[in-house]
Amino acid sequence: MKTQSFGFIGGGRITRIFLHAFKNIKASWDDVMVFDTNAEISSKLKQQFPEISIAKTAGEAARADVVFIALHPPVIIEALAGIKDHVNENAIIVSLAPKITIEKMRGILGLPNVMRLIPNATSIINEGYNPFCFAKSFDPTKKIAIISFLEKLGSTFEVDEKKLEGYAIISAMLPTYFWFQWKTLIDLSVDMDMESCESNKAVMQTLEASLKLMFKSGMSYDAVTDLIPVKPIGEHKDEINQILQTKLLGLYQKIKP
Repeated sequence: MKTQSFGFIGGGRITRIFLHAFKNIKASWDDVMVFDTNAEISSKLKQQFPEISIAKTAGEAARADVVFIALHPPVIIEALAGIKDHVNENAIIVSLAPKITIEKMRGILGLPNVMRLIPNATSIINEGYNPFCFAKSFDPTKKIAIISFLEKLGSTFEVDEKKLEGYAIISAMLPTYFWFQWKTLIDLSVDMDMESCESNKAVMQTLEASLKLMFKSGMSYDAVTDLIPVKPIGEHKDEINQILQTKLLGLYQKIKP
């Protein structure tokens, strides 16, 4: 993407993920500026990515050609109000949070080129699954440029804005529902006379194959699940499903606009 500068408002996890992804592809670091209200976070980020610049104010970072709003929803409105007088009228604004709509952001900033992106943690290895949407006023030429740039993070695709919060639950947060279970299996393997390298490989390759079986074999769900007769935690399926429904639908209600 031909642009002069990038600015991040917020230096937390998602900014770190993006910076890692950019570094993986040897992107230029000359014009990347980050602002965070927590000086310790900024300092650690600078140590990890010495090529970036640390802005003294949000307004300074907001003067970039592409401005990423990497903040939690409760503080976004206040942050946007604080930078509105510093943002270039031709800038691209990319919000990385759920709940705050493009309409709300445009109402504060008064700018045409506003978009939203729900990033996935796997973007850190350039294998993200990142849905986005544009303001209707977004410049078509700038659309092509920013999409080309964001595709470096992984799979990047346009959806209706109303679907973004669903993607936040079903995709962006999805690994957290399973990571600890995979770790437990690997830990348990020590008591089953396996080496950690063996259990790591077994879990990884079986998961990869199981996903292909579930989604690419053409078999029905019942046919797939019937392939393994012994289901050690099957008796707790209803309890687990209830936890998923209660927690995830409850969270969805909190983050949707």
